[in-house]
Amino acid sequence: MAESFDRPTAAYQSLRRGGITGRGQCGAIVAGQLLLGEFLGDPDPTGAVTPPLRAAMTRYLERVEDELDRGPSPTLICNDMVAPHGEFMGPARHHFCTAVVGQVAQLVDELLREHGVTHQATPVSLADGSVLG
Repeated sequence: MAESFDRPTAAYQSLRRGGITGRGQCGAIVAGQLLLGEFLGDPDPTGAVTPPLRAAMTRYLERVEDELDRGPSPTLICNDMVAPHGEFMGPARHHFCTAVVGQVAQLVDELLREHGVTHQATPVSLADGSVLG
């Protein structure tokens, strides 16, 4: 996610697999929230929440809840979402998670555009050699 929006990826690595443990919310979803904050938030960490960020975050969370394909999972917790897809490093799980990342990136892009921020996505090379973007 970060790479697609030209952001440094190091901090976002902690979001993998639901905060490394699998027990947290899907890292792609959290990454989407962080990206909205980076693009629409006040650069002053003590500043008030900007109206565009509040509006975009509210809409983002609504759309994630309503539109994200989480499969049969009743929650957005990583372990719950990926459980039906077998081995965590297996191809079925990889396909599922890649699709989730794509959906989240599209939501973020659409919401940023609604707030006047346009960005040309940077293609991302995956471990299997495929390219997103």
